[in-house]
Formats: sequence, C-alpha cells, structure tokens
Amino acid sequence: MRPNMKEQTTKERILEAAEELMLERSFHSVGLKQILDAVKVPKGSFYYYFESKEQFGVEMMKHYMDQASVHKRSFLLNREKEPDPLKRLFTYLEGSIAFMDKHPGKFPCLAIKLASEVSDISAGMREELVKGFQDWINIYREVLNDAVKAGLLPEDLDIDTEAELIQDHWAGAAQRAVIFQTSEPVRHTVEYIKNRIENMEVR
Repeated sequence: MRPNMKEQTTKERILEAAEELMLERSFHSVGLKQILDAVKVPKGSFYYYFESKEQFGVEMMKHYMDQASVHKRSFLLNREKEPDPLKRLFTYLEGSIAFMDKHPGKFPCLAIKLASEVSDISAGMREELVKGFQDWINIYREVLNDAVKAGLLPEDLDIDTEAELIQDHWAGAAQRAVIFQTSEPVRHTVEYIKNRIENMEVR
C-alpha cells in the first residue's frame, strides 16, 4: 500500500533532521532520541518506518544522495539557463568555495563526511554511497560531453576519467579544508580544475 502524503512527510522530516544532525556530528554520535526530538515525533514513528538504525542509515544515505543528485542536475545540466557547459561547471565548483568561506571547518557534503565512518560497517550504506558518487560522476561526465560537443574541449578527451578526477579532487580538498578549517584547499583545487580544462588544446 502506498503511504499517504502525511506519512511521506513525516518520514522525510525524520531523514532530513538526521542528515542535519549528522552533518554537525557523526552517524554513531547521533542518537535516536536526538533525531525524534528534532522533529517532535514519538519513538514509535521511527520503528513504523525503519526496522533498525542500520536500515534507517541506508534510507537516509539514499535520500541524501538522491536529493544531492537532483540539486546537481538542476544546476549543472540546466542548458536553457546557461548554454555554456564550462561556465555551469566552474560556477558550481566555485559555489563550494563560498560555502567554505562562510562555514570554515564544516563539511559541505554529508556523504563525504560519513563515507569513511560507515563504509566498513554497513554494506547497505556503502552501496548507496557507491551509487550516489557514480551518479555525481555521470553528471560531471554529461557536462564535459556537452563541452566536447560545443567544441570547447578536445574530441578525444577521456571524459570518464576527467569526470572522476573532478569528483576525487573536490572530495579530497573538502576533507582537508575541514581539517585545516580554511577554504584554501577547495579554492586551489577549483583553480587547478579550471586551469587544467581551460588549457586543453582543441584541434
């Protein structure tokens, strides 16, 4: 039976409250009571939707990755709003610098924050991370493919590898930015990605 709108909203409220709490702390340090207090629902509501904290973690990770993918697609693949694919890419990446400037020491991405914590203890959460990260890489791949078609990048560019490099460079820079509590690692990485792409020779 399909849940009604009220049930969907309650479940999403629980997931989103947990995401916010865990972005500030960690998966294991956030207790069930903290999540339920944040959304003001009884304990029974949690077990109505989730059999265990691990199953909840899997659904939370899927929810977060799906929402993040929607956001990335709406910006990076919005060809009508910004026809230039490289401008879309660079503007998006520069947005992470602005976030880190405003919130030094805070992770800009829940998936990156929790990845090392949960990957070796929950196969389900790890699988959602794998699917989500691959989806993000595919989005970068589409942007790069648009740029190749527009004659902005070389036709023989290995866009699969380039898309992976963008994701990996950014993720690593975000982690170091949190450790050092400065946006400089992200700033340098975005500049590196821009320079690398802009200096590719189009024949």
